[in-house]
Amino acid sequence: QVELVESGGGTVQAGGSLRLRCTASTRPLSDFFVGWFRRIPGKEREFVAAISWSGSSTYYGDPVKGRSTISRDNDKSTVDLQLDSLKPEDTAVYYCVGADGTYGYPNEEHQYDYWGQGTQVLVSS
Repeated sequence: QVELVESGGGTVQAGGSLRLRCTASTRPLSDFFVGWFRRIPGKEREFVAAISWSGSSTYYGDPVKGRSTISRDNDKSTVDLQLDSLKPEDTAVYYCVGADGTYGYPNEEHQYDYWGQGTQVLVSS
């Protein structure tokens, strides 16, 4: 089974930045179309961002559009999510997700085959 692992979470003041990283345990992350979802306490899990295999295409959910950047380095088999201008409402557990293949806009949970354990981001006011 493929396990995705997130790192880089933590506590930051509003207006600050964090960079989250995703890696894969048993296969190169370059094998996957990769995305990020987040679960805000008391809310449904929501789409954050995604990136194609080569990195040529990126996608962003409305709540973080303009404040986040997803990138990948296939030589290092890593995917990074840069979060800027963080707001208290960005407080959530952020999950890295991977797909063997996707169809359509990649913002739905069922499109992904592998999920990480999540990393906590807490933005203080």
